[in-house]
Amino acid sequence: MAWEITRTVRVRLDVPDDRKSDLHATNSKFQYCANHTADWAWRYPNEDCVTSKSEAEAAIYDDLREETDYLHANLVQKAIKRATDDISNCVDRLADGENTSKPEYDTFSIVYDKRAATYYRDKVSLATINGRVECAYDLPDNPDDTPHGEYLLNDDYDFATSTVHYDSESDEFYLHAAMERELDVARPEKAEHSRVLGVDCNVDDHIAVTSTGRFVGNADYLNHNRREFEKRRASLQQTGTPRAHLTYHRIGDRFGRWSEDYLHRCSKAVVEEANQQNCSHIAFEDLEQIRDRISDGKKFQQWAFRELQQQTKHKAELAGIVVETVEPSYTSQQCSKCGTTLDENRDEQHFACLDCSYTANADYNAAKNIARKLALKLQRGQKSPAGGAFCQYALKSGVMTVNATEVASDQYVSAERESTDKPTASAVGS
Repeated sequence: MAWEITRTVRVRLDVPDDRKSDLHATNSKFQYCANHTADWAWRYPNEDCVTSKSEAEAAIYDDLREETDYLHANLVQKAIKRATDDISNCVDRLADGENTSKPEYDTFSIVYDKRAATYYRDKVSLATINGRVECAYDLPDNPDDTPHGEYLLNDDYDFATSTVHYDSESDEFYLHAAMERELDVARPEKAEHSRVLGVDCNVDDHIAVTSTGRFVGNADYLNHNRREFEKRRASLQQTGTPRAHLTYHRIGDRFGRWSEDYLHRCSKAVVEEANQQNCSHIAFEDLEQIRDRISDGKKFQQWAFRELQQQTKHKAELAGIVVETVEPSYTSQQCSKCGTTLDENRDEQHFACLDCSYTANADYNAAKNIARKLALKLQRGQKSPAGGAFCQYALKSGVMTVNATEVASDQYVSAERESTDKPTASAVGS
């Protein structure tokens, strides 16, 4: 079965000095088209907003081309699409009762597909208001084990619609190259013979805990480094000297790059665990539901959860493993052994069921509940549950087979007894 995956690689462009102004002027006209489209399509609250790209093109495309001195046709179309897509997202948020407003565009970001750009492995040719500009890629000396070598220079990947950005602090242009590849893998779309690894994400203690008892990463360590980095940036800002100003800009988002790499290692550990346990699925809690439970002061944790899930999904796709989410209610209060759900069952990091006396680390217990939720969802999706197919979720010393809606009816496949001790932490961040 064919399965398409996409990876984005950020690469610096070597733009000729005499052509930089052409890219800036092109961006100005591109953003003009996007803003004009948003002005035309945004009808809230008096009328329905226009979210159809074809309807918008029919109404304003010719005017936009004339008003921008005939900007490349495809760039005008991409600007219209950007605005109508964003307005569609705004309409969805309004339908959910969230506050939002008309999209506005004032940053440098131009969308290029293969009609407005010609992509090569070492350079790109971009359409501008003044003809094409050819820009070489600034590649690492040794691209092995980097996104450049893994995707950009890999002939197994093809270029897809990408974006060009500009960093005003460094006066550099960057291509965010979208690389696509079609894999022929046996993706377990249905529940037949599926096995689920549950993953519980955490604000404190460990970043993630799996239903097999693997503790991954250290959330306290991640949060400590973030606070120390923010303190240093704040101190440099307060100092106000030219030297401090230069240092402030030089360190830039060093922590952001470090934390992305740290979460990369955590996500790698999760996928390795799923592979070792022969899992077909990885289950996380739904991020939208998690967001409602985290205060505004925990925005960094929301980002970390999202980044971990996205990176895990990218790596899992290459391994033929499906990543799905489940609704997170009661995963922390429910006993993964007998199913009793009580707030009193959990006391910070310790879980003790008041009904059956089962005890375990609270995050480990939650991870098993997360795994079971997806296993049940997959089991219910089977066309013929009695046909011999099984749906399981992986534990520390074996698996559980789901065959009903009650926890007590799940059956061990392993002959071993499951340990209730705190699982051993992964090497990542320990």
